[in-house]
Amino acid sequence: MKYTLKEYQADAVGQMLSYFADARDDYHGKGRNVSFSLAATTGAGKTVMASAVIEGVFFGDPDWDFEADPGAVILWFTDDPSLNEQTKSRILDASGDRIAYSRLQVIENTFNREKFEPGNVYFLNSQKLSKNTLLVRGAVDDGDALFERNVTPDLRQHTIWDTIRNTIEDDRLTLYLILDEAHKGMRRRTAADKAEQQTVVKRLINGANGVPPIPVVWGISATIERFTAAMQDVEGRYPYPHFEIDAALIQESGLLKDDIRLDFPVEKGTFDTVLLRRGARKVKTAGRLWEQYAEAQDSSGDTVTPLLVVQVPNTPSKELLQDAVDAVREEWPELRGDGIAHVFGDHAPIQLGDYEIPHISPQNVQEASHVRVLFAKDAISTGWDCPRAEVLVSYRPATDKTHITQLLGRMVRTPLARRIAGDDLLNSVDCVLPYFNRATAMEVAEILLGKKPQGDDGKGDTGGGQGRRVLIHPVDMQVNEGIPSYVWDAFDALPSQSLPKKAAKPIKRLSSLAQALSHDGFLVDARKVAYVEMFAVLDGLMSRHKDAVEDATHGILDVEGETIVATVAGKAVADPEKFHEIADERSIEADFRNAQRILSADLARKYADHIAVADEDDDGLFDAHLKVAALAQIDGVLADLNREATTLTNKWLVRYRVDIKGLPDERQAVYDDIRGMSAEPQRIDIRRPKVRTEETAADDGTKVDTRPQHLMSDEAGNFPIGSLNKWETTVLDTERARTAFLAWYRNPGRASDDSLAVAYKDGKGNWRRMCPDFVFFHGSETGVKVSIVDPHGFHLSDALPKLRGLAQFTAEYGAEFHRIEAVAQMGDKSLRVLDVKNENVRQAIEQAVDAESLYLSRAATDYY
Repeated sequence: MKYTLKEYQADAVGQMLSYFADARDDYHGKGRNVSFSLAATTGAGKTVMASAVIEGVFFGDPDWDFEADPGAVILWFTDDPSLNEQTKSRILDASGDRIAYSRLQVIENTFNREKFEPGNVYFLNSQKLSKNTLLVRGAVDDGDALFERNVTPDLRQHTIWDTIRNTIEDDRLTLYLILDEAHKGMRRRTAADKAEQQTVVKRLINGANGVPPIPVVWGISATIERFTAAMQDVEGRYPYPHFEIDAALIQESGLLKDDIRLDFPVEKGTFDTVLLRRGARKVKTAGRLWEQYAEAQDSSGDTVTPLLVVQVPNTPSKELLQDAVDAVREEWPELRGDGIAHVFGDHAPIQLGDYEIPHISPQNVQEASHVRVLFAKDAISTGWDCPRAEVLVSYRPATDKTHITQLLGRMVRTPLARRIAGDDLLNSVDCVLPYFNRATAMEVAEILLGKKPQGDDGKGDTGGGQGRRVLIHPVDMQVNEGIPSYVWDAFDALPSQSLPKKAAKPIKRLSSLAQALSHDGFLVDARKVAYVEMFAVLDGLMSRHKDAVEDATHGILDVEGETIVATVAGKAVADPEKFHEIADERSIEADFRNAQRILSADLARKYADHIAVADEDDDGLFDAHLKVAALAQIDGVLADLNREATTLTNKWLVRYRVDIKGLPDERQAVYDDIRGMSAEPQRIDIRRPKVRTEETAADDGTKVDTRPQHLMSDEAGNFPIGSLNKWETTVLDTERARTAFLAWYRNPGRASDDSLAVAYKDGKGNWRRMCPDFVFFHGSETGVKVSIVDPHGFHLSDALPKLRGLAQFTAEYGAEFHRIEAVAQMGDKSLRVLDVKNENVRQAIEQAVDAESLYLSRAATDYY
């Protein structure tokens, strides 16, 4: 893979590969057809994950101990031909050079083959299976008899159904069907629908009239319930457990925008062109901010050309379009003549007076950076991918909440596939709603936050929601000029924690770090240095375990078997004859491949080259592979190797810490990922916030209270506290009243780069990150004392796991803080506090059954 997968993506790929392995065995070994599904919200990187799975199916994946399927054929099916072209392009981009262009074939009407070729992905869309298309012409459409063989015209030897049938009936091949947007065409038939033909996709899955069912079906969608229900209705198909990615992990990954800003009129009147002008100003401002960011990063690769999407009704009048174009051109006179385009279904250019709006295919918009304004209806809301779309102005009426949220859900991807450190403005998307009022705008907000379902599936495809904010009255705050520099110095030194990975591989982590250090010029030939270090470790292990290696070598070379002799009467001899053979080169290579899976493929190969002793007749690799295979079988070898790799990795991360902090954000993100490639939480730095966005009014429009001395502030030096409840405000005011108070920081509630994060394990043993509410600064220039104070309700199910995570964080980093305290309000009683720096309190937290009993026990005291 060209890209490093996020942990949730890697977990999903591993699970899907295990399903593919089981499905292959189920089909060829038991004659059983199977289905399984992957659900992930918009923006999760479903195509990237699918690309990794396809690579594994074709070439194997040692990380997941998955062997390649030499007979694999993949049929990728959607209901939109433009989606297939876009998916093909994205798979090529994600895989780098691994999957050749020739392996990805879009099935056109001229396609005419007896069967599919193994090792290829074939893209097919439902329109090409219509009864009058060349692909199926010659088959009889009589109810479900579309699959019936008949004479084909135009000298065509095979219909597409012949190709599918022949592929399935070839025992050497395994046909895997990948359904993109798998919920489509899967509506369950009611009693009133019995006469209705099956949809094309259902006939493809189930088979009919001599065409067998597809052996293995993998459904991918954000709204998978309809697919899952349809698979349960199919007789003779075995469903594997449905796999759904936690939306919170997707939001935390930085692949999705954190904030959605909603603009709408607060008084009656016609404001469509007024607000469209506002949208044009917003996209111009966004363009200027991205230019400044790219310049500050000294990276042309960080330049983003924002797009304004103007969503119109399905039948827009010429007058509406003319007024909209005039408003944009008046507000944006410097816009290029070809800067406006449309993606309407008729594909024809639109002539508006002296101005022509050309058509552009949806899949081409992202790369067509000259297009700055795009007119769209609702067809673009499914499957479209354009991360540079940052502002939406919707002319849809207030009744079209679903159309708006679906399209907006396609616009939440971050343009650089990462969160911009400390900048809430560049991590947001704007939605301007000229025909909405507050009530309907708040309904859209609830849908986008996942609080309210949308659409006929009962579940929205809006790109997640957990960890996201919808802002109605935002204010963008800058660095508070009244905060002394020594407070910021104290902030820069604070520890935070990465989220561990379940399938952490220390050797791979070291290799990734070495590659990054070489790339950035910090350590020349770092990978070579790393291999030399690991070779020394392996040499030592080979010497320490010399006898065990020799025994393992004999075990690999000696192939033991038994011969059972039976008489003519059918009786077997009681004692079978044993025999011994010497393993051949093929057998040794199989053991060496197993060593590659254990030690890592690169290290095993390179170490074998390192210890190989060549002579006139042999390159020495046979003996070297044999020794490496034997060493990999010894208990404790992998643990020792991983420990040394981790030690070297951590040593280099410390040595080059300052150099890494001086890199552009894009490169710092690479090192952040490397730090996170660990089975345990790792210390990471907090980035300074640059732009902090907060709501300035409550839902009813009333202004919220503010407090001074926050690290970020508005022009008056204040910070809004509308997100705080009553007792959180009490904690804030209590801390501000203490002697020598300097400043405070409302820690972002999501795990962003400018947030102090603490890793903890939830009730299911999964690693999560909590963000304590407050960081306070007291003292003076000669000594700044930093404290974490976290007001957190004890009634929530995650209260005790979070306390335990905070206790473990304190045990490791407590010396760097003046106080670390957890506060809770016990009903109407006074606030209670746990002094987590106290070792006895940490022991009480570890032994507690629930959080409430902790705050009521002697471990807690009253908070003053």
